[in-house]
Amino acid sequence: MGDESRPDGAKGSGVSVISWTGGKDGCLAAYKAILQGRIVRYLLSFWNMNRQGAHEVNPALLSAQAEAMEIPLIRRGFLSYEEEFKRVVRDLNERGERIDSAVFGHIQTHNALAERICGDLGIELVMPIWMMDSEEIIKEVIEAGFVVILVAVRADLLGEEWLGRKIDERFVADLRGHDRSIDPCGENGEFHTLVLDCPIFKKKLKIARSEASKREGLWFLDVLEFEAEEK
Repeated sequence: MGDESRPDGAKGSGVSVISWTGGKDGCLAAYKAILQGRIVRYLLSFWNMNRQGAHEVNPALLSAQAEAMEIPLIRRGFLSYEEEFKRVVRDLNERGERIDSAVFGHIQTHNALAERICGDLGIELVMPIWMMDSEEIIKEVIEAGFVVILVAVRADLLGEEWLGRKIDERFVADLRGHDRSIDPCGENGEFHTLVLDCPIFKKKLKIARSEASKREGLWFLDVLEFEAEEK
């Protein structure tokens, strides 16, 4: 990257890491960061060792997404998300990577955590969709050509039939018709998503076999078989 000016006005000599869960928010943040001219070197994915299976996407899917983006995935278990995130970035820098920013897909929450992480590391915090309107985010995701499905939903708000639902032009209207209290981005934990394709994927993912299960008050779409297809 050298000392070249970035389109967003920032300058730096390093590269970015991205907090990665496989969902639409982080993926959109990655997409926008790349459009800004940032060099994304790693996807950082973490799983909570105290809550195994609570919100877990099949790890093989995350690896397939990383392969589709041609960006390495670093996946770690944690007892403290904050400490493990900082440990990973410090390890990368010790290996000579020169990480100078971290990208997060936060919209309205967890900004204090992200600010603290980046402040302690001395790197730039990048939140491309921070405080964006949820409906505008959904519109941007659709218009950019993302293929996104729901893979977990709160059982007290959404039924099993919402699993696998694609985020399309009718999605927001259908949500509003079902329950107007539900945020279109699932910002309050109403649902979780999985990106199967987007402009920064070199391949698209296709689910071949899945089944629904219910645990901890959530319906999950457990993906058992999938494949990556050429675009």
